[in-house]
Amino acid sequence: MDLNRLEHILDRAPSKRVTVIGDLMLDEFVWGKVDRISPEAPVPVVQVTGESFYPGGAANVARNLREFVDHVAIIGLLGKDRSGQQLQELLREQRIDISNVVEDESFRTILKTRIIALHQQVVRVDREQFTGPSVPQIQRVVAAVRQNIPETDAIVFEDYGKGFLSTEMFSQIAGDARSAGKIVAADPNPRHLVDWRGATVIKPNRAEALLAADFPGRDPDAVPPHDVDLMRAGAVLLERWETKYVLITLGEHGMMLFQKDEAPHYIPTKARQVFDVSGAGDTAIALFTLGLVCGATPIEAAEIANHGSAVVVSKLGTATVTRDELIASFREDSEHD
Repeated sequence: MDLNRLEHILDRAPSKRVTVIGDLMLDEFVWGKVDRISPEAPVPVVQVTGESFYPGGAANVARNLREFVDHVAIIGLLGKDRSGQQLQELLREQRIDISNVVEDESFRTILKTRIIALHQQVVRVDREQFTGPSVPQIQRVVAAVRQNIPETDAIVFEDYGKGFLSTEMFSQIAGDARSAGKIVAADPNPRHLVDWRGATVIKPNRAEALLAADFPGRDPDAVPPHDVDLMRAGAVLLERWETKYVLITLGEHGMMLFQKDEAPHYIPTKARQVFDVSGAGDTAIALFTLGLVCGATPIEAAEIANHGSAVVVSKLGTATVTRDELIASFREDSEHD
C-alpha cells in the first residue's frame, strides 16, 4: 500500500466511533536494575528506579484506537478499589468514554505487575479474579450498547478469559450491530468458551487458533504458508465461526489473513527490533478494525495492523502506535523494497 492510500484511510479515522467491550485491567511496570543475586535464594535483587501504569487488556485496545479515533468508549468490570480508580483516571486522561463501565464493590480490579530490569522482564505478578457480571449488569451493558449502535461504527470484543464476556452478551450485542451494518470484531480466548459466530473478524494467535479448531498444538513451520496446521485451522475457523475474516497473528512471523472464497494471504512481520510483546495483539485487533471502519480492504487493514504491531513491540511497556509512527513504518518499508 502506498503512502497516499494509507493517509487517505487514516484521514477518515477521527470521525469514527468505536466501542470496546471486555476484560479491563491495570498494567503496572516496575523498572529497576540488577547488580547482585539475593543471599536468601538464587534470584536477582531488583533495585527499583521507577514505576509506570497503563490501561491493560480491553482498555489497551481502546487506548490504541484513541490514537486515531476521537470517540472511543470502553465497557468492562472494575472494582471500587485503588486499581479500579487509577485505571478510570488513566482512561479519563486519554478522553476515553467510561460512562458505561460496570463498578462492583465485591470485585477486585485485575492488576498485572511486570518487573523489568536491563530491558528484560524478570517476573510478572497477577492479581486477578475470574468473575462474570451479574444478570442485571449484563442487561445494563446490552441496553447501553444497543442505545448507541446507530452512532457506533464498530464494536470490538476483547476476551482475556477473565469472565466478563459471555455468549449471551456477545450474541445480543453482535446480532443488533450486524443488523445495523456495523463491524463486529473479536479477539478470542479459546480457554473461555464464547460462541463467536457472526463476528465480522476474529483474531486469534496461532496457538489460540489451533486450540479453537481442536488441533494439537504442534510447533509451527518456519515458513507460515507451508504451515499445514495453520492453514487447516484458518479454514476450519472461517466455517465454524461463520465470519468474514480470520486474522491469525504469528508473533515474529507476521500474520495470516483468511477470507471466504479467497486464498489465504500472508503478511510477513515488519518488526526490526523486539523489546516487549506486551499488548501487541491488542494493537493488531484495534488497527485491523480501524482499517475496515475507514474503508480499507481486508488486506490493507491487515497490513496496517501488521505495521502497528511492529512498532509497539519495539517499545518497552504496554505501548501504542501513533499516526506518525505508522506512516513512518510504511515509509521505511517502501524505502527498503
